[in-house]
Amino acid sequence: MNDFKTIFEDKDQEERIAKRMARAGLCSRRDAEKWILAKRVAVDGVTIDTPAFKVSNKSSILVDGNTIPEKEEPRLWRYHKPPAQITTTRDVRGRTTVFENLPKDMPRVVSVGRLDYDSEGLLLLTNDGELARLLELPSTAWIRRYRVRVYGRPQLSNLEKLSNGVTLDGIKYGAIDIKLDKQGPSNAWLTIGLREGKNREVRRLMESIELKVMRLIRISFGPFQLGNLEVSGIEEVKQYSLKEQLGVPTIRAENFGRAAPKKRTYHKIRDKKRNADRSRSQSRR
Repeated sequence: MNDFKTIFEDKDQEERIAKRMARAGLCSRRDAEKWILAKRVAVDGVTIDTPAFKVSNKSSILVDGNTIPEKEEPRLWRYHKPPAQITTTRDVRGRTTVFENLPKDMPRVVSVGRLDYDSEGLLLLTNDGELARLLELPSTAWIRRYRVRVYGRPQLSNLEKLSNGVTLDGIKYGAIDIKLDKQGPSNAWLTIGLREGKNREVRRLMESIELKVMRLIRISFGPFQLGNLEVSGIEEVKQYSLKEQLGVPTIRAENFGRAAPKKRTYHKIRDKKRNADRSRSQSRR
C-alpha cells in the first residue's frame, strides 16, 4: 500500500488527534503527543490526555485555547538553506533559524529532516507534518546526496571501508555511496549518498578516517534536486510533479477541458470515400 496516497485523499473518516495536528502543519506528530499529554489540547470542549483519541473533520480542536488550522492539501517546497541557519523554530542561543528567513506569505511549514547549522543546500519544507514524517521514514529509503569538501587526502581503501558500512562508538552506520570527485593539494571534493539521517552522520564518518569537513552541501533528497536554486531561494514543487514523485495517481492539468479525439468510424470513412468518388465522376462529365 502506498502510504502517500492516504494524505492526498479528502477523508471523512476518523483519524488520531496527533496525526490530525501534524497534518495541519501545527507540529510534528511526536510534539503533538507531548502537547496532548501536557493537557494542552481540547476536543469538542473536553481536554484530552491520550494521543490515541480519534477525531473527524467535524471535531472542534483547540490547542492552548486556539483553533488549529484547517487541513489543507499537502504542499512541498525546495529551500536552499545557507550556512549559519539552524533548522528549528526557536533557538535558545539566539541563532538565525530557517523559518525566520522564509517569505511572509508562506503558510506554516515544518522541515523534512534537518541540516546542521553549518551545512547548506536542499531542505524540503511542507505544510503537512504527516507528509514530513513519511518522507523521513527509513522505509522510504530515499538517498540523500551531498557534495563534501574535506581537508586532507582521502585514501581509496578508507573510502571503500566506509562504503560497506561501519560502527562508530556503538552506532551502526549503513552502507553509503561515496566517490572521490577531485583531489587538490590540501583538500578534496567527494560525493556521498546515504539512506539514513543520523545526526551529523557525514561529519562523523569523515572524522573516522581523519578527514575534516570544510563544506557540506546537500544536492538532493530522493527525487527532489537542489538544481540551480539560488542560496536562500525557495520554490514550491508543482502538485502534479509532487504526486508523480510520490507515486500518487493523478491527471495532468493540461488534459482538463480538452475534448476527446473524434473516433473515425467505418461509416464515416465509407461516406468520405463515396463523396470523393462522386466528385471524380462529375469532373469527367
